[in-house]
Amino acid sequence: MLNIASIFIGLVALILAIPAFIPFLGWANWVIIPIAVVGLALGAMSSRTSGRNLNIVVIVVGVVRLMLGGGLL
Repeated sequence: MLNIASIFIGLVALILAIPAFIPFLGWANWVIIPIAVVGLALGAMSSRTSGRNLNIVVIVVGVVRLMLGGGLL
């Protein structure tokens, strides 16, 4: 059950991360990354790894986007 919740949170964060690639919307990653961290915590408590891995990918994508935009853009 925790894995399903983790996957759901990861998909929500991923869908929210798509518009954050538009210039001047990169600041949205500051909201998306903590959401994915919550999903990562749920996935870490689960016996399966798919939810955890999805949230790790979302976090990495968000951090890379923040690094490319200088943390704000």
